[in-house]
Amino acid sequence: MEYQNLLDDHNLHKAEREKYVRKIKKKRPKNLDQVFHAQHDKAFEEIDCLKCANCCKTTSPIFRDVDIQRISKKLKMSPEKFENAYLRKDEDKDWVLQTAPCTFLQPDNTCFIYDIRPQACREYPHTDRKRMNQVLDLTLKNAEICPAVSKILGKVMIELP
Repeated sequence: MEYQNLLDDHNLHKAEREKYVRKIKKKRPKNLDQVFHAQHDKAFEEIDCLKCANCCKTTSPIFRDVDIQRISKKLKMSPEKFENAYLRKDEDKDWVLQTAPCTFLQPDNTCFIYDIRPQACREYPHTDRKRMNQVLDLTLKNAEICPAVSKILGKVMIELP
């Protein structure tokens, strides 16, 4: 299935998926992590992030202080200059990118700061985390952005009705 089709599929079934997430959050199945992790592994055997990069094109990660320190040092600038050049505070007072697409996204969809990227980027799309029950709302949001998450969520719904 083409990547855009996976995103369209999520939007088509959004209400059903929202209802499912509410149900699963209440039910708290013991094997939720295992099911998500297995589907995560399968999805990323087929989906190549470098062919998509929609997350980098449409959203911003949160930059923690440790991320800012590490990245600014590598770029040979002070943390304050890095913040002024690339970041802004969002409504939650978190540091995020000033613009989308990501400043560090290159034309071939690779990341200029990949080896030192923020933790939020390293962990994205969060479908292989422990205690998935805690991030189900985030997973639902990420399914609008990431074709892999849309696919994973659809498969989890089948495997864990």
